Amino acid sequence: MNETSDQILAPATRDGWFHRFQVVALAALTLVAIIGKFYLPRLVPHTEWLELPLLLTIYFGLMRHSPIASLFFGAFVGLAEDSLSPANIPIGMYGITKTLVGYFAASVSQRFNVDNSVIRAVLCFFFFFFHAFFYWLMRRALLGQVIPFDPQEVFVHGALNSVVAVPLFMILDRLRLAGGA
Repeated sequence: MNETSDQILAPATRDGWFHRFQVVALAALTLVAIIGKFYLPRLVPHTEWLELPLLLTIYFGLMRHSPIASLFFGAFVGLAEDSLSPANIPIGMYGITKTLVGYFAASVSQRFNVDNSVIRAVLCFFFFFFHAFFYWLMRRALLGQVIPFDPQEVFVHGALNSVVAVPLFMILDRLRLAGGA
């Protein structure tokens, strides 16, 4: 074997300090997004529509290209979000929906080029609508709770989250590319 074949066959090493920094930064950013989802509307009125944990789950799925890793990330984010939600919502509702969103986002990223901002915005809108509809469906079917589903409101909130996602994803891309990852 020669040097080129050894490099091709060798597993990619991700033991660099910057990779560890990226993991810690992602965990800290996710924690801030989850806590912010519940406390930001108290500080800034009319921001209850902002779904930063969902946007981070979508971003992780689109950039990681690994359905299994994205599935676990979505489950972690969803269960952490469930732990802070009101007492009338059982633990696992956000966990299930965000797990599915993470898995489907990574599956889509394996088939399509998701580096374009327009495609990312459309996918964020679609996954927001999917998340809202599936959450409503689970509360209705599994818990027997009759809650309204307003497609117009979900459409507007999905569009607003898509608008927020484009600059957020650009910032996260710069952080990711700064380390050469």
